Amino acid sequence: MVRGGSVYILTNKNNTTLYVGVNSDLISRINQYKTKKDLKSFTARYNLTKLVYFENFHSIEEAIDREKRLKSGNRKRKENLINSVNPDWNDLYPQILDTW
Repeated sequence: MVRGGSVYILTNKNNTTLYVGVNSDLISRINQYKTKKDLKSFTARYNLTKLVYFENFHSIEEAIDREKRLKSGNRKRKENLINSVNPDWNDLYPQILDTW
């Protein structure tokens, strides 16, 4: 069975730190960040709980390739990507809960 995946970008309430990740279950994973399941993680230490960008892919391999490309880019490219779909940098988590 081929499983899809998602690439996402998280930030904190002041949009000062960005985190790019990939996962096959976006809702569950974002919920883990929001509840700070692992208190020692980078995302918990920097309060990265706001989902500002995501993309879905048919395969996890495609998602991983996209994540690598995003991580290799600079912050300005990530900001431009976020601004292209979410110019107010709103938390998209409620939106995905309603649509999935």
